[in-house]
Amino acid sequence: MTLALLPLPRQIASAFAVAATVALGTAVFPALSIAAGPAPGQSQPHVMTVAAQKSVDGRINSLHQRLGITPGQESLWQPVAQVMRDNANAMETLRKIRSDHASSMSAMDDLHSYGDVANVHADGVKKLTTAFQPLYDSMSNTQKQNADAIFRGNDHHLIKKQ
Repeated sequence: MTLALLPLPRQIASAFAVAATVALGTAVFPALSIAAGPAPGQSQPHVMTVAAQKSVDGRINSLHQRLGITPGQESLWQPVAQVMRDNANAMETLRKIRSDHASSMSAMDDLHSYGDVANVHADGVKKLTTAFQPLYDSMSNTQKQNADAIFRGNDHHLIKKQ
């Protein structure tokens, strides 16, 4: 089976990536994040900052508007928005864990961490695809054409060119 990665608008890709990570955030370093718990004076690593949450919500609201979601499609949109939030929280958790342990990670820890990030991102994209399908199926032809254009935007890519 071959998977094709479609270029996504930066706002959508970022929200998807962040959302993908949140739901599975403790997967990176289970011994550090679950067994040990937070260090004294630290909050749980899976809690997004208010600014990060506002950014995700802003991206979700922007996508809602750009897709032209109708009142009749709201019930199909809500699961999409929730998956995006969950994915964002998961990615933020992994970012925080990596950041907190960057100076003490071995090369192997670093490789495992990157693998965990990739796995969580892939799982998040799968969840988002599952949530988005019913919404996409309910869209008018004009909405679908608009969604297709948004998701293949030329200035937005999953992988940034150096």
